[in-house]
Amino acid sequence: MRRLLFTIPVLALSAATAFAQTPAAKAAAKPASAKQAATGAKAPLVEFDMMTWPEVKAALAAGKTTALVYTGGTEQRGPQNVNGGHTLMARATAKAIALKLGNAIVMPTLAYSPNRASADLPGTIGLSNEVFGQMLTEISEQAIITGFKNVIIMGDHGGGQPGVFTDVAKKLDEKYAPKGAHVYFCDEVYAKAQGDFDKWLTANGYPTSSHAGIPDTSTMMYLGGDKGWVRKELIATAEGDPAPPPGSRGQGRGTPDPNAPPRKNNGITGDARRSSVALGKQAFDIKVSYAVKQITGFLASQPKATAAQQ
Repeated sequence: MRRLLFTIPVLALSAATAFAQTPAAKAAAKPASAKQAATGAKAPLVEFDMMTWPEVKAALAAGKTTALVYTGGTEQRGPQNVNGGHTLMARATAKAIALKLGNAIVMPTLAYSPNRASADLPGTIGLSNEVFGQMLTEISEQAIITGFKNVIIMGDHGGGQPGVFTDVAKKLDEKYAPKGAHVYFCDEVYAKAQGDFDKWLTANGYPTSSHAGIPDTSTMMYLGGDKGWVRKELIATAEGDPAPPPGSRGQGRGTPDPNAPPRKNNGITGDARRSSVALGKQAFDIKVSYAVKQITGFLASQPKATAAQQ
């Protein structure tokens, strides 16, 4: 296994800042710029559903022509986390990405993803790949009709990644590139960011976890611990079934070991008991950093538009 944790500056920086915070700083830490916090200035409007149409039109004219289509999901997240966690995290992450990019607007967060409901753990409402793909397609095309020149699709849930996302981005980019619009799949905000953070946790003595484990629970504590996103009184007992081997995050539990102890089947895969606000900030910052870097690369690689496309 490549030891990426020692070669990725953002991980080291995030770790240093997260664990150096005082309790007061942790409580105050939110995804906003230091300049805004110091001056009391309002953050720019970057959420499409929180803007008026004249505000959207003015933003497009000012160069905010990149639309972020960040999908969430409704899924059980163990006894300690609310079912809408994917959507709540997706909205906060997309807003932070847009603010850092400076040229983007966040489309309304889709609250469903490829998944399947369960009567045993009744917290999941999912879509088929076909329906989800059609929704991504139409949302992206509507954004282009509205006036956006770039559409970035990404998701907080593993379902549909990379398959559906890749197919939709490829087909739409081929269709609209001749007209001066592009559609990209930003995969590093999910797979790479989570994979690298998992490696950091393992290397620093944290228990392996996957669904509803340390990364998920910590991020929800950081972003919404004061909003009821996490049942804090249950974190001390938030241990579930054994996590899958490294590199298998988001791929399910696989074939159970016949010699393993009985499943807890509480919705947690791994151990979330050492979750914390500091770890949540670290995971969040990595996701935002990776996404901004990848999206900036997409936009920088574009050929200059012709006069007919402008």
